[in-house]
Amino acid sequence: MTYPLSELTKHIGIAFQGEDLTIDGIHTLSEATSTQLSFFNAEKYLDQLPHTKAAAVLIEEKYAKLLPSHTVALITDEPYLKLALASKFFAYKLETNSEAPAAGEGCDIDASVRFGKNVTLGDNVTILAGCYVGDHVTIGSGTLLHPNVTLYHHTRIGAGCMIHSGTVIGCDGYGFAHTKQGEHVKIYQNGNVVVEDNVEIGANCAIDRAVFGTTYIRKGTKLDNLIQIAHNCDVGEHSLCAAQVGLAGSTTLGRNVVMGGQSATAGHLKVGDFATIAGKGGVTKSLEGGKTYAGFPAIEHKMWLRMQAKIAGLLKGKK
Repeated sequence: MTYPLSELTKHIGIAFQGEDLTIDGIHTLSEATSTQLSFFNAEKYLDQLPHTKAAAVLIEEKYAKLLPSHTVALITDEPYLKLALASKFFAYKLETNSEAPAAGEGCDIDASVRFGKNVTLGDNVTILAGCYVGDHVTIGSGTLLHPNVTLYHHTRIGAGCMIHSGTVIGCDGYGFAHTKQGEHVKIYQNGNVVVEDNVEIGANCAIDRAVFGTTYIRKGTKLDNLIQIAHNCDVGEHSLCAAQVGLAGSTTLGRNVVMGGQSATAGHLKVGDFATIAGKGGVTKSLEGGKTYAGFPAIEHKMWLRMQAKIAGLLKGKK
């Protein structure tokens, strides 16, 4: 899908003059190409403005001078809201059409499985009753889908994976812009999910597609039941997440991270390699690898134990 920039700006309510451009997508400042639209709404990304390759950027007037000369400044006092309005134009068009997948040797597919268009299966893929595999999905050799798994369009599953019943991969992330009147406008999630080789995902998990780009579950990772992975997360290789873990958007876990049951992270932070988060731990800032953390907000486990001991001592003292 491509649109003239003049048409996009007309529909989202922004004045535009100058040479018209053809826009084929939306991406972040750092990732946008010369044919894509981007946006700027947070000063922590200020240093990215002079270096963006975006064709045009939704931006407040006071920051527009920081853009490179090749980038068109689309002036607005609501860049995030205008992004949401523009995202609808690039949303994937869903259809009910179905066709047989391109399947390798030895596949075992239940008759009740529903496929979208342009699905590719490796060798010895097993898909049990009630699954839905959407358009342009690829599934690697030796992967098993238990009953009632749903793979949304453009999801990529690696080889040797096991996905348990009720799990949904590629659903929309929870993204909305807000009007001055307090209304919530959907930001269409136009990325995808990639699950690498030898990943096991438990029952009733939800892994959201990226807003732009990709949500990653890296090779060898094992997810328990009832886990939420939000849009644009990157779960590192061989990580372990126990039941009811929740990762907010754009969280990055390093390799071999362990997260105990009901632990969670805030968004846009990083947890280093070989870190452990104890059960019910709440990660509110980026954490170094190689350490164990506990509590809310999560702190080093030894410090948390000392703090609990002091609190218990204070309570005993009051008696």
